[in-house]
Amino acid sequence: MNSLRVHFLVVFNRGMSNADRHGLIAKAVRDSGGATVQELAELTGASEMTIRRDLDTLAAQGVLERVRGGARSLLLRGEEPPFALRAHEAVDAKRRIATEISALIADGESVLLDSGTTCLEVARLLRERPVTVMPLSLQAIHVFGETPGPATLVVPGGQPRAAEGALTGPLTLASLAALRFDTAVIGCCGLSAADGLTAYDLDDAAVKKAGIASARRTVVGSDGGKLGRTAYAYVGPATLLHTLVTDAGAPAEEVAALEGAGTIVKTV
Repeated sequence: MNSLRVHFLVVFNRGMSNADRHGLIAKAVRDSGGATVQELAELTGASEMTIRRDLDTLAAQGVLERVRGGARSLLLRGEEPPFALRAHEAVDAKRRIATEISALIADGESVLLDSGTTCLEVARLLRERPVTVMPLSLQAIHVFGETPGPATLVVPGGQPRAAEGALTGPLTLASLAALRFDTAVIGCCGLSAADGLTAYDLDDAAVKKAGIASARRTVVGSDGGKLGRTAYAYVGPATLLHTLVTDAGAPAEEVAALEGAGTIVKTV
């Protein structure tokens, strides 16, 4: 395995939270293809015993493969990262993005909430709000169903994509066609002014397209790493987006191009 010192600065922070440490480990293993326990201990500042427990936890979640002395990535080049892996990436940025998106939504609104890890963070905030929400993932539906709150939950039909929990298919499309929303909160796999909004999966792209068509305005939440990228399945032009909420890692030239096309860009 290649040394992580080529790719990462050593981080000595014994106050790091479990979630932050897991995210750092997942990124290190994915970017390098694999890592030893010793390398990850040096990277995070945690003990090797702690790292071994972390690797066992992440392996159980399907984030990586546990091997003797360390771990290796399960991800093929060009493949969509699995939900369990993405859930550990850019967590702080996703939470800031979710907070801004929640602030854009007024009490009483009807909201379509797309699948994906950023939208799941939005779900955790909207469940405490007096809004009507139709989530498009099993994970977000579970969030709204955990504890009773002021939010009104509307559950669509559909077939969940394996491991993703995203609802797709004719029943999901029929649910979207039957309703009209004030705001559609959409996640993305890639977004650029030139190639528009894209997804990894054709069925997912069809749902996003139908969701955008059913709403008065579209708000996209995306960490900066997805801007300027193009995935496989085309959803629509960037001009469909009313507002983009992203983080400071977004490429400045891409932000300028999206703003030039008429999208409001909020950086958190």
